Amino acid sequence: MTRIVHQLSLNENHSPPLPGVHEALASSLDHVHLTLDALADGLTSELAGRLDLDVERVVAGAGSGALLQQFLTAHAGAGSTVVHTWPSFEMYPLLIRNALAEPVSVSGPDDRQDLNAVVAAVTPDTRIVLLCNPNNPTGEVLDAARLRDLLDALPPHVLVLVDEAYREFADPEVIADAVELARTDDRVAVVRTFSKSHGLLGLRVGYLVGAVEVVAPLRLTTPFYRVPTVAQTAALAALKAEPEMREQCERVAAERDRVRSGLLDLGLDVLPSGGNFLWLRLGARNQRFVAHLAAAGIAVRVLANGAGVRVSTGTPEANDAVLRAAGRFATEPRTGSRTVSAGTNDG
Repeated sequence: MTRIVHQLSLNENHSPPLPGVHEALASSLDHVHLTLDALADGLTSELAGRLDLDVERVVAGAGSGALLQQFLTAHAGAGSTVVHTWPSFEMYPLLIRNALAEPVSVSGPDDRQDLNAVVAAVTPDTRIVLLCNPNNPTGEVLDAARLRDLLDALPPHVLVLVDEAYREFADPEVIADAVELARTDDRVAVVRTFSKSHGLLGLRVGYLVGAVEVVAPLRLTTPFYRVPTVAQTAALAALKAEPEMREQCERVAAERDRVRSGLLDLGLDVLPSGGNFLWLRLGARNQRFVAHLAAAGIAVRVLANGAGVRVSTGTPEANDAVLRAAGRFATEPRTGSRTVSAGTNDG
């Protein structure tokens, strides 16, 4: 079996740690035996200040996945439904069912998010509409106008939770800023993470923004989804390195677009993306493409019940390897497919 050299199935940020993060982690090791800021009040205050929001509207948590679970548990529940688009993050149905609610997936044409169909899927039992922007795995970016139209069409009892895990890789002139929408519409909540843009995936730090009455119920479970002391320290250091973070994300986005251009030149079907990944739709050849890249030492993933292949953006060396392997794949005779496994669900 070929050894995987380039792990591009997990949407990791392959940029080096941001300035100050190493030092912050090292300094925090002397205090791991102490409680210190158990509920991350310092980090929450720093985030609220940077967002120009009252601190009561922000809650820090153990990554966006934990915050999604807290939110769904607090605001959905037995007998309710949560509507989400599809393809989207594969963990949404599991998280929704963990909250004892029923997931309702809504597909759109050409793997696009059909927000009119989302509205049509809402019933009196619907408590939440869950959107990923940019969408994982398709990379689609929703602008502010589309989200405002959605809000105008939804009944007042439905909350809209926007998962912005990848927003820093998208064009800021295009992508909706859900925090701005939340300032004037109490139905909007936003979850963000340090895992992708800030490179703290292994530390699990995220935050959620919403109206005071929407955020307050999450604080009841915060003691059980605490941000570890070392993670708080690293997140505070990463926030101070925002210019470097933005530069890193721009470089990742440039590499993403370079790879897409190369794949398009090979005649492959690759959607535009605002994330740190690309979505390839090869139909019956999806699994064959994964196997072909695995044979070249590159791990990528088939997602959404076989709808397509997601290729994360890696280092320039890894991305060059993808283009070389894809070039060989594009010239292969179109014979059958075989199944390989290349990675686990990312959070």
